[in-house]
Amino acid sequence: MDQALATVEADRSVRSVILTGAGRAFMAGGDVREFAQTLDGTATERRQYFNRLIDHAHGAVQRIWRMPKPVIAAINGPVAGFGIGLAAACDASIAAEGAMLSLAYCHLGATPDGGATMILPHLCGLKRASELVMLGDRISAADARVLGIVNQVVPADALPTTVEDLAQRLAKGPAGAHGAGKALLRGPLTAAFMAQLLAEKDQFAARADSAEFAEGLRAFLAKRRPDFMGCGA
Repeated sequence: MDQALATVEADRSVRSVILTGAGRAFMAGGDVREFAQTLDGTATERRQYFNRLIDHAHGAVQRIWRMPKPVIAAINGPVAGFGIGLAAACDASIAAEGAMLSLAYCHLGATPDGGATMILPHLCGLKRASELVMLGDRISAADARVLGIVNQVVPADALPTTVEDLAQRLAKGPAGAHGAGKALLRGPLTAAFMAQLLAEKDQFAARADSAEFAEGLRAFLAKRRPDFMGCGA
């Protein structure tokens, strides 16, 4: 994804970008089965795995953040985990009516990445962001619009046309001014955002060594509720 974004960023004929899911989901979150395989390795191997994984993911988010072109998230289906930060980093997000969103990390005994802990408080306020992080409940596209996470909600069959119309409108606008305006809007947050991405990576890698994380992964694979009471902090 980062390579694809680099390609469209460098292509001067591309004046706006649409990011959407290839299947029924916009982004379904991390591969929990693969995460669980890291429990068989050492703590060092586990940290190295998650550091590499998050570096790749954060590279894409950083590129969206800094790209001097409008990026639109077309939320065509479920959004979980890293997908929340990915969609929130875009300049606009349009969601299909049936799309559901969930930060979900807490169910695995993990902490968010993708810049979500920076962007969500900015979009919807600290208390609502805390609710999303600590409860991990699913919210509807309509609720996400109220919270400011998405700009617009449309019927699923209208999503491609709606997003294309917006992309064309932006593409026909002043590309230089759009890029400068994006830089101005994000400028005051950029240094803090980049620092927060590093902090999120460090915290996720640290939590990967915890009993809570192991319990969350095993519970997910066993399709049962995790029991965090005996795990400690």
